This record gives sequence, C-alpha cells and structure tokens, in this order.
Amino acid sequence: MSSTILAGPVLRRASGDRLVFWLASRTSLQFRLQFPLAPQLGGRPHLEQQQLRVGEHCFMQLLDIKLAEELPSDTLIAYDLQWRQEEHEPWQSMADWAPELCYPEETFPQLVIRSRIDAMLHGSCRKPHHAAPDGLVAADGWLAQCHGEPLSRPVLLMLSGDQIYADDVAGPMLTAIHQLIEELGLYSETLDGALVANSAELFASPLNYYRRSELLPSNNEDNQSLKKRFFEGARKPIFTTSSADNHLITLAEVLAMYLLVWSPTPWQSLTEQQPQLSPERQQQYQLERERLVAFVEGLPAVRRLLAHVPTLMMFDDHDVTDDWNLTAAWEASAYGHPFSRRIIGNALVGYLMCQGWGNDPDAFADEPMALLHAWSEQPTAARQDQLIDHLLSFEHWQYSLPTSPKLLVLDTRTRRWRAETNLAQPSGLMNWEALTELQGELLNHDAVIIVSPTPVFGVKLIEVIQKMFTWCGKPLLVDAENWMAHKGTANVILNIFRHARTPANYVVLSGDVHYSFMYDIKLRHRGGEPHIWQITSSGIKNEFPTRLLDVLDRLNRWLYAPRSPLNWFTRRRRLEITPHPPVSASKGERLLNRSGIGYVRFNEAGEPVLVQQITHDGAVEFVADTRLEPLPALRREAR
Repeated sequence: MSSTILAGPVLRRASGDRLVFWLASRTSLQFRLQFPLAPQLGGRPHLEQQQLRVGEHCFMQLLDIKLAEELPSDTLIAYDLQWRQEEHEPWQSMADWAPELCYPEETFPQLVIRSRIDAMLHGSCRKPHHAAPDGLVAADGWLAQCHGEPLSRPVLLMLSGDQIYADDVAGPMLTAIHQLIEELGLYSETLDGALVANSAELFASPLNYYRRSELLPSNNEDNQSLKKRFFEGARKPIFTTSSADNHLITLAEVLAMYLLVWSPTPWQSLTEQQPQLSPERQQQYQLERERLVAFVEGLPAVRRLLAHVPTLMMFDDHDVTDDWNLTAAWEASAYGHPFSRRIIGNALVGYLMCQGWGNDPDAFADEPMALLHAWSEQPTAARQDQLIDHLLSFEHWQYSLPTSPKLLVLDTRTRRWRAETNLAQPSGLMNWEALTELQGELLNHDAVIIVSPTPVFGVKLIEVIQKMFTWCGKPLLVDAENWMAHKGTANVILNIFRHARTPANYVVLSGDVHYSFMYDIKLRHRGGEPHIWQITSSGIKNEFPTRLLDVLDRLNRWLYAPRSPLNWFTRRRRLEITPHPPVSASKGERLLNRSGIGYVRFNEAGEPVLVQQITHDGAVEFVADTRLEPLPALRREAR
C-alpha cells in the first residue's frame, strides 16, 4: 500500500487560509485533508485537485486546499492527507501509508503557520552524484532537534536553483531513470531533428549512455555550433568538470528524475543494471554508483523534511541546461533547432509540474494548466509542442509572498536583457521591463527579502575573470553571468537600491556558485541606508574545487580589500562592502566551501541576526547578534 504514493507529500505553500501539496502516485486517487488532533481546524476545507496522468501507472497530484476558517499561527498543527481510489473504499490515513514521515513521538506530520518571516532555510545546487554530503539530510537532522517547538521552526525552505541537474546526469542515475520509465509506463515521444526518431530508439541506441552529444546530425555548421554550445556547455576547465554526455532529453526522463531525487520509494523496485561501456566509462560508472548509494540512503530524511516545512522553489540553469539563455547567440542556436528546443521545453514542462505550480498556483490557473491537461489526456507531439511553445514565452515564473518582510523570488533566466551589438556577449539577468516591475514591488516597504538564484554581489575577482573570458569571446567557458556583467542590468539594479522609496533593509538570498559567503553592504555617503545583506548558500550537494577556491579567495582578499583602489574600477564603487567571514575560518578566508543548507534569522526590522551554514557535522556561523539568545536546538547544533 505504501508504494501507491511514489513521492511526497511535499508541502509547498502554507498560509492560514491555504495549503498546497505536491505528490506523485501510481494510480488515480482522491484526496482529503484532516487535522486529526483538532478536527475543528479549517472549517470545511475545499480541495482543488489537478491530477495529471503522465504514464500508464503514474499521476502527478497538485492539491490546492482552501480553508473556510484560518489556521492558528505559531502553533503545531498535525495534518493527515488521506487518499482512496474509489468512492466506496475507506480512506487511507498517513498513519498507515506514511508513518516514516513523522519525527519521533509523532503520529502525523506537523506544520506551523508563522505570523511573520523570522527564520528560513535556503540553498541551491543538489547534484546527486557529487561526493559532498546532502545538505537536505543535514537540514532534516537539524529540524529533528527543534520540530516540537513551533517558534524554533523555519517559516519556509527556499530552494533557489538546480534542484535537479538535467544536464549532468550520472550513468547509474540514467539507468535508474530508464528502469522507472518502463515500470511506470511513462509516456513516449517523437524526437524531431535527432538521429533517433523517438524515445524508444533513443533508449535502445548505443549513443544512449555518455554519448548523447552525438545524437545531433553533423552535416551543417549550425548543428556543430549547437552541439558545442548546448551539449559541451558544461565542460568548464576552470569552474566545473562536469559533462553533458548524459543530458536528459525526453519529458519522461525529466519526470522520472524528479521522483528519484525526492523520494526513496521509486528506488525500491529497481534492480542493478549496467549498460555496455568502455573500460574507462565502466570505472566512471562504478564511482558514480558508489556516490548514488549514499544519496539514496538519505532520501527518507529528505522526504520527511519536505513533508514538514513549506518549500518554495525557483529554477536556475541546471534545472534545464547549462548556460541556459547565457547569450543571445546561445538562444538563437538552441531555440532554432527542433531537437534542442524540445529538450529545453521538456525540462520546463517538468519544472512546471514538479516545482513551478506549487510556488504560485494562481499564475498557472488558465492557459498553462489547460495545455498541460490537454497533453496529459492525449500526449501527442502536437500537443506537447503547443505546451512547450507557450511555456517558452511565459513571463510569470517569478512570484512574491505578502509576508512580513515581503518575499520576492526573481526569475533571472527567461526575461533577459540581451546584448544588442554583440550576440556573443552575456545577457543581463533581467531586462528593463522585469526590473521595472521589481522596483514597483519594492516601493513603500520597510524591509524585503529578495531571492536571486545568482548573487547580486559576488566575488569581485571571479567576476573579473569572467569578464576577461568574455573579452576573449569565451563566456561559455566560465559561466560569465552575474549581475554586473551587463551594463544596463547592473546600472538599473543599483539604481533600484538607491531609490528613496524602496526599503531601508534588503536581504538578498542566493546560491549557484558552490560556495557560501556573506557581505554587509551600504551606500557610501548615505548615512547607512539602504542596508543590504548578500547571503549566499551553495551548494546543497555540491562544492567548488578546493584548491582553486583557496587561491581565488586569497587573491580576492589581496586585490579587492575594502580600501583597495581597484574597487573604484568596478560598478560597485559607490558601495561599501564588508565581508563577514565564517567564524571557523582560518587565515582570513571569506568563502566557505562546505555543502549544506543556509539558515537565517531576522529581527523585527527584517535584519539578519543569525546566519549559518548547516552541514552534516554542525553549523558554521557567519554572523550572530550577541544580544540574541540562540534557541537551544541551534546552540547545540552550532557547537
């Protein structure tokens, strides 16, 4: 019975009058929500269910529950998400089908509705086959210490990018994906512009493992350019050593990967299989397999965490493909070819179903969901293309929460400020229209939390290196995308911070870079306002090459110290930037290269008073207000 639910429930949004859940099941199901320890809570909940069939034995369940009476704030609320297959059947309680989702001494999972954002977890970059420990497992262990104290719980978990690595897939993960596709009967599809006609031919092809870059026809210059930009974009000798040779292609592969990275259940029926590989690839396959074994062992903890803490998400490049929309030239190549357009579109469809919808169901209520249901009911190539075409032009992936402080989550991928004179130059992360909308959202607020997948204020030396590679015409080699790389975007975002009617306190939460840091930023000659904090936590399960980061960190401290004249040659010269090194740092390091999850606590004014990176072996602090008494669970974790 427990295997009926493949993944979830993942608690997405949680407010006093609304709860949103995501699940995946093997069969068509009906759901209802009850509060077993206080049946009177919520009045008579109204459950709106979006059930999407994605295979013979797989359904995505998107549950939007409107409550007739508001739930109480700052108190533990046990919930029971029950299901049944037919009207005449009894309801199945979570006490029966998901007891493993409870913390010790609990019978049901519990949520907390918070009256304001006073604490949150955040992070990005979770690559299953990386050697680093899983930060979501560390977050579950941390929550296990304080889950019974409602005021100790974080208001939400923010996953700010690279929840999956669609472009960097381990061989054993791809094997598991294909087994799961067959087991669940996930829908097949035709493939235009490739050397294989459909998904069945792809899976049977000798190019299926570690050779997918060869699937493009190679009889013209445009296809060679696309191959270089799209499939080889992840080969970065300086910053990354990953490869796109197992890049996810079909929608079934994308959906299967989501199931496999969020739940242990799909792994239970899979058997060990290894494709025919060269000796070199066999060695790589076994190393990846060893790392995936440890990843899978942590999935029960990850599933439990996601059932207890409201989780919001935003895509970054690896959720779709490396260097996604980095330059206008990249876009022209990728979207101009039917094969790569389908690959990008499939990743966006998967993101919509498994991530995007739960962030803001109202934004997708009309045409996106209508097209998604049309494809689900009749999964033809025409309907899939129609859905993809709509999503590629969709402009409402960003969202906000009317909380205190207000939370704004930025889309820095699909509304880019393209370079006009040189299409190979990096695009700005947000265009003029998107930045104008952002400024409107900021007006007349005292404090705001901005989630930008890429740091607004990054490490200056690394940005200089990226600029040098851009001058040499090689921006793809170093992921040359940052807020300061495009003059227009940089000037507008800095002017927004200087606007007299925008907030006095900004906290910018970011990930992406595979190391963690904190900057305290003020405008020169403005009396300390606005006050900006750049807090970066990355990666959840990824790290930067250690020796290289040590060198870059040291050189950055020498060349761009607070009093260095080199600062006046940057676009941030009007800003006073003070690093907050990690407390455990030695020799003056400012960058923390340790996988985990970020934790931030805020005071009444929206200022961060406790900033930590929670890792598998404890918490590392960047700042802690000595006037603030840490919560007991946090104090134990920090020691």
